[in-house]
Amino acid sequence: MKLKTNILITFLFLAIGAFNQGFSQKKLNNLNQTLRYSRYSRLGLKIIPIKESDTEYRLQMVIEKIEENPSFDTFSFSYSILNSYEQDILDDEVNLLTSNDLKYDTERHWFFEKSVSIPSNQETAIALLTVLDTRQGDEYYYHVDLKSPFIFGQPSFGAYYANNIPFDQNFLTKGQSLLFKSESGPSLHEFYYPVTFEVPYPPMETKPASVPKELEVMDRGDFLTNVPKSLDNEGYYFYQSDTSSVSGLLLKTTNEAFPKVKDWEEMIQMVTYISTRKEHETLLLAEDKKKALDEYWYNLTRNPDTAKDLIKEYFRQTEFANILFTDFKEGWKTDRGMVYIVMGPPNEVNFYLDREVWSYGGLNESSKIRFTFVRVKNILTPHYYTLNRSKAYQPVWFKNISIWRSGKMAF
Repeated sequence: MKLKTNILITFLFLAIGAFNQGFSQKKLNNLNQTLRYSRYSRLGLKIIPIKESDTEYRLQMVIEKIEENPSFDTFSFSYSILNSYEQDILDDEVNLLTSNDLKYDTERHWFFEKSVSIPSNQETAIALLTVLDTRQGDEYYYHVDLKSPFIFGQPSFGAYYANNIPFDQNFLTKGQSLLFKSESGPSLHEFYYPVTFEVPYPPMETKPASVPKELEVMDRGDFLTNVPKSLDNEGYYFYQSDTSSVSGLLLKTTNEAFPKVKDWEEMIQMVTYISTRKEHETLLLAEDKKKALDEYWYNLTRNPDTAKDLIKEYFRQTEFANILFTDFKEGWKTDRGMVYIVMGPPNEVNFYLDREVWSYGGLNESSKIRFTFVRVKNILTPHYYTLNRSKAYQPVWFKNISIWRSGKMAF
């Protein structure tokens, strides 16, 4: 009996040691963040940093309640401040958040706010928000660089809903209002860009994408903070507290139907990803767009019911792409949005300082299909990624398009 007890105790110590060793090996770059892009996520996470001084940042941690009437006690909340994507995430670097830390609990959001200090000589600092769903063990993650070589800086102001919850979406319907609050002065400066962007090239097209030779910008001047401000035009706005600096806040404004498809014209644009060039040109030239689209969908499947299911599924994917990946472009026009629509939600998502990697399928490492999105430093957004294109994607890309066109794609 004593021998069995000693064996059991030894086993428990080994198990605890293995667990601690495994936990010590958890790093930001090996966290699978696939729930960030899942169509079945129960929560949506966001960290919105406000720079208060050269060393102080206020973290606005906003959790959107996607699930209907979720219970706070069902989840475990925590945040960490890391100095690299390779750093081990240890127990003493994880800060638990309880109901006492809630700043607001609204119908749509839980909102935490914490201030953190980052040494002025530290070149990289990342804030990581983690939420564990204790019912099935799902872990949701969201991270943002507070300081890194890929961002110009953080703004000293923020945009808020009428109930003082930070604006946590990637777009705003034109004509709606937000409240701006600033740490650095009573006014902000507004620039408006009415530009539209082209659809991206497919993954196997290695030539550079075309860019507008001239970007129209309208300087709207200063406006007062702490007063509701309406964003009346469709396009995108860029706000700064200091026009001589390189930090600011981007807000994309959209039509009333967004993130859903707006009309027949836009529907024709969106089907380009699964159409031949001839099919798409025929649709673009058609006088009766609705009739042409009806014929298009029916010709793909030769079955009215299958065609209806295909239409529903395809535009559900574009809706999610718009929700998840809109920046200054509509989400479906971004590289990540394009891959998301055709390939579906990735099985694995890993972030590194300079890239984001999506993995699909495969029983082992050698058989997985990976799409690498390279991070590009951009004054408008710290989360701008472009696909690292390769002709090697052609077989899997055409295979997935064929599955779409047969009406058999489902996620």
